[in-house]
Amino acid sequence: MGQQTTTRATIFDVAQRASVSIKTVSRVVNREPNVRDKTRQKVEQAIAELQYRPDSSARNLARQRSHLIGLIYDDPAAYELPSSGYIIRMQQGALRACRERMHELLIHPCNPRERGVGATLRNLIESARLAGVVLAPPLSNMTRLVRAIQETGTPFVRISPGLKVRNDRCVATNDLEISADMVDHLASLGHERIAFISGDDTHLAVGNRYDGYREGLRRNGLKLIPELVVAGDNSFDSGAAAARQLLGLDARPTAVFCANDDMAAGVVRAASKLGVSIPDQISVTGFDDIVMARQMDPRLTTIRQPLARMTERAVKMLLQGDGSDLFECIPAELKIRESTGPAPRY
Repeated sequence: MGQQTTTRATIFDVAQRASVSIKTVSRVVNREPNVRDKTRQKVEQAIAELQYRPDSSARNLARQRSHLIGLIYDDPAAYELPSSGYIIRMQQGALRACRERMHELLIHPCNPRERGVGATLRNLIESARLAGVVLAPPLSNMTRLVRAIQETGTPFVRISPGLKVRNDRCVATNDLEISADMVDHLASLGHERIAFISGDDTHLAVGNRYDGYREGLRRNGLKLIPELVVAGDNSFDSGAAAARQLLGLDARPTAVFCANDDMAAGVVRAASKLGVSIPDQISVTGFDDIVMARQMDPRLTTIRQPLARMTERAVKMLLQGDGSDLFECIPAELKIRESTGPAPRY
C-alpha cells in the first residue's frame, strides 16, 4: 500500500485559519515586533494545527529584499491589437515614485491564461527578491495570482481590483460614479437612446462602468433598453462590430458610451464607413483617455483614468513600510471634446 500524500499548508491557509492578514502571519513567522500577544497566539496555534513549515527562501525574504519594485500587468502580446498607452502611463507613475525613494522598477508582463502562471510569478518574486509588487488590472482581481504573491510574504498593492478587499492594500478610481456622470453629460445634450458597449468581463473595474451607466440612466429618468447594451472585449474590433450592430437597428441610438477608448475608436471607424456623422448624427464617448483619444478626428469625449497617479500612489504605499491595510480612491475626470453634441432631431 503506497504512502498517502498530503498537501503542504501555505501561509494563506494559516492566515485563513487565524482570521488575520498574510502580512500578520509573516510578521509572526519572522518574529517581528508590533504584533499583539493575542494575535500572535492565534497565529501560532494555526501554525501548529496545520503543521505549517515556512519555505526558508520566503521566510528570509524580508531581510534579503532588494531595492526593486515589481509592476505586474496583463501581457499585451496576448491580444491581437494591444494598447500600449495604458501600460506606459502605469510605468510613468511607478517610476516617479521609485526614483523618489531610491528604488528601481522591474516590469513583468504576465499572461494569466498560461498554465503554471502562479508558480512562475512566485519564482520571479523570490529570485528577484522584490521589495514589493504592484498588481495591475485585470490581474488584481484574479485570486490565484494574488495568492501566489501572498505565499511569498511579499508586500503588494492591487490597482483597481473592482471591489474593496479586506486586509489588502489597493488603489482605485471611481469608475461607477464617473460613468454615471458621463451619462449625465449625454442626457444634458438631449440624448435619450444612449447605448453602452461593455468590456471584458474579467475586468471587474470595467464592470463597475456598466453599473455607472445604469445609475446614470436611472437618475435621468431614462429606461434601460436591452438592445442598446452590446458586449465588447475591450478591443478596437469588438467596438467596430458593436457599432455595426447598433447602427443597424431600426431605432438606433443617438449616443454610444464605450467602456474603454479602444472600443470607442472602433465605433468611430465603423460610423465613418457607414456614412454616419459624429457628433451630428451620433455622439461617441469612451473611458481611459489614451493618447489616441486626443488624436482622433473628432477628438474623443472620454473619462481620464488617473493611471499614472494610481500607480505612483501604489508604489508609495509599498514603501511606507507601516504594514497598514489601506484603500485609496483617486477620482477620474470627464474630458469633454468634439465627439459629443446635441441629440439629433429625427
